[in-house]
Amino acid sequence: MMKKLFFVLLTFAILAGMLANPYTGIVQAKTGNLVPNLEIDGLSISVDDTKYGSPESNVEYKITLTNSTSADISIDPVSIVPLYGGTWVVYVDTTSINVPAKGKAYVTANVAIPSGAVEGSNQVSQITFTATSAAVSGATTSVNITTWATKPSPPPTSEPLVVVDSYNAGGNPIVPGREFTLAIKFVNVGAGDAQNMVVGFEGTDFLPRGTGGIIAVPFLGSGKKVTVSQVMLANEALYGATFATIKVNVSYSNSAGTATTQSFTLTINLAEPQFYSGAATATPSVGSRPQLVVSAYKTNIDPLQPGTNFDLELEIHNLGTGDARSTTMVLGGGVTNNDQGTPQAGGISGGSGDVSNFAPLGSSNLVFLGDISANNGVKATPRFVVNVNTNPGAYSLKISFVYTDSKGNRLIDDQLITLLVYSLPQIEVGFYRDPGMFFVGQPSVLPIQVTNLGRKTAVMGNMKITSDNADVTNNVALVGVLEPGGYFTLDSNVIPGTAGQVALKITVTYTDDFNQPRSIEQVLNIDVLDAPIEPTQVLGPDGKPIEGDPGGMPTPENETFGQWFLRLIKGIFGLDSSPAQPEIPMEAPTEMIPIQPLPGGKG
Repeated sequence: MMKKLFFVLLTFAILAGMLANPYTGIVQAKTGNLVPNLEIDGLSISVDDTKYGSPESNVEYKITLTNSTSADISIDPVSIVPLYGGTWVVYVDTTSINVPAKGKAYVTANVAIPSGAVEGSNQVSQITFTATSAAVSGATTSVNITTWATKPSPPPTSEPLVVVDSYNAGGNPIVPGREFTLAIKFVNVGAGDAQNMVVGFEGTDFLPRGTGGIIAVPFLGSGKKVTVSQVMLANEALYGATFATIKVNVSYSNSAGTATTQSFTLTINLAEPQFYSGAATATPSVGSRPQLVVSAYKTNIDPLQPGTNFDLELEIHNLGTGDARSTTMVLGGGVTNNDQGTPQAGGISGGSGDVSNFAPLGSSNLVFLGDISANNGVKATPRFVVNVNTNPGAYSLKISFVYTDSKGNRLIDDQLITLLVYSLPQIEVGFYRDPGMFFVGQPSVLPIQVTNLGRKTAVMGNMKITSDNADVTNNVALVGVLEPGGYFTLDSNVIPGTAGQVALKITVTYTDDFNQPRSIEQVLNIDVLDAPIEPTQVLGPDGKPIEGDPGGMPTPENETFGQWFLRLIKGIFGLDSSPAQPEIPMEAPTEMIPIQPLPGGKG
């Protein structure tokens, strides 16, 4: 009797406790401990998450909060946690924010880079926004910002390049023993300004008067021209010659103070000698004189690098008054004159020409051009190779023209052209591992790697990854110095927007040998698949959704309180207290299966 009374009291105690809290034993929801990573519903964050700054500077980030819901979202507080052991100070302008419905709010974060920060070091800071009036109180949304420490590089200096635009000696042939004024027009075809330009004259055929042979030009800007004039005296020893040359040396410096010296050879026409007798004679006319010049030139490959094979396209014009016959072009110069101004005997010798930096290919350095009449021109395209040992810089290539005039005199015109040689980095962009499968709308990682394939150390700038059909984040990084065969890796995040082949454009910036900004662009393609399709609701023969499991299992009916209480009493007394299971309908076979008689039987 006492045992029965005890079980009855125990039963009523259990029932009383369950009535006071009918959800005892059921997992509680909406508690802070069980939903620690809920994001604020309807709140999105956008920010330029990677920036650079020098030591002792503040890097500012403008964070935009967008509320897509129809109710205001209040945020308090805004917390900051430096990740991976970072110690740089990070602060925001406010910790209490109200984002209006269908509106935006802005927060400014600042990262103070300490004075002792090493170039290339960085800190990742996590900024967390906690909602106080969102649908789920206490929900948070975080964003990471990455700050890199750099040292400001000095501004690139552009190189000047001064060449002779034109020159004249008064328009008439020069008489030996008399003075004349030589006017030379210089032009700066380089990208930088030429400073402290000094023009000097060298040689004994023409003697400078009045200035000592030195003319100074303090400044010549890029693309500007200047004309210098020098009074010269033609040496009487030139009597009987038809032309003579004068060497002009030009030195100048760039904005950084680096000096450059160039030499130009100018050809001056001389008057033919006149002879007089006691009887009056007709004055002989001045003989015609051809003059060959290179009026324009270009290469079919730009820029030129060590080991490059290229074609040099030359436009050659006869600016004289006579025809040049049997003209031969000597690449690299090397043709010498005797005292009478004619080539040495033994034909044309070009074996001493300077081809150490630009060597001819396919033929020798002697190119036959034929006859070139006055005021006409020809084109020549010799092929060259840049020596692999040539360092980056501006190099002069001497070109000589050897020909005869109408009287059979052998003459030479020497000129210089300037070619620029670069040594550009050779890098390759690819994946350092298989990136795996990509799906539309799902975030994935891009394992990008930049490799230096050249034989020299390359100093690279920023690498940036962009795409027209995908959202790429953590997509900017400073590559820095890459040794030969060295590499740099970057793990970027990508969310494809369309299926199919998506192009990723990788741009790497650098500064070339003439301090001009350049960039290398390469494209990587990734294959993107459509997102997996979620299971849909199964429809019955009548077109209505089938209740319960799509596989055919009926859903258990909801249990009433009375049914549950009855199962509890059965459980106390040791009876079957399991919930009632729904009946599985059995379908009768639509066709009768005949029974086959056993072997040897009688049916």
